[in-house]
Amino acid sequence: MRQQLSPVLASLASVFKIPLSRPSTQFTSPLTASSSSILSSSPLSSRICGPSTTTSIFSRPFSAGPVLSARKQKVLKDKRVTLIRYFLYHPLTPRPLRFSRNRYLRHWTIHRAWQLYCAKKREARELELERQWNSMRDACEELRTGAGDGGKLFRISMNKKGVFTDQIPIEYGRMQTEGPSAEGWNYDWKR
Repeated sequence: MRQQLSPVLASLASVFKIPLSRPSTQFTSPLTASSSSILSSSPLSSRICGPSTTTSIFSRPFSAGPVLSARKQKVLKDKRVTLIRYFLYHPLTPRPLRFSRNRYLRHWTIHRAWQLYCAKKREARELELERQWNSMRDACEELRTGAGDGGKLFRISMNKKGVFTDQIPIEYGRMQTEGPSAEGWNYDWKR
């Protein structure tokens, strides 16, 4: 017995065109009656194999490339749809929340307030970073034009010679490796 899907999961399934009931698959023979009748009536097969001999060599194509898939109208599976279907029917997926109207309204209000709070924090952080960037730009411009030395101090400060001597950016602090170090943390190190 399958549990009832929530409206959210049902709408996701309808958007991505995921069938909610799994279709039954039946095995079909590669040599059907229609293809065997075509082969038996074709003059090429009678010339090659004789008048009454039909084999399954002619019923299956040589290649399974994209041209054959396009001819068969074979639909390629989208990985997103496969993942959504996997998580829709996974046994560890928790059941959807069911709220009364008042409880849903409280839930929505708290969630919306949290979203607004996060947006205000994010906007304040972006404004602070923009203020710092503008301050650095103004300082560099003042150094370039107003220092009285024709911009020599600015050019020297912007020179990156000797910063990347070992081809590793200075921000990394140590050379990047494929894995962790062999000895791990050095507990005996003192300043």
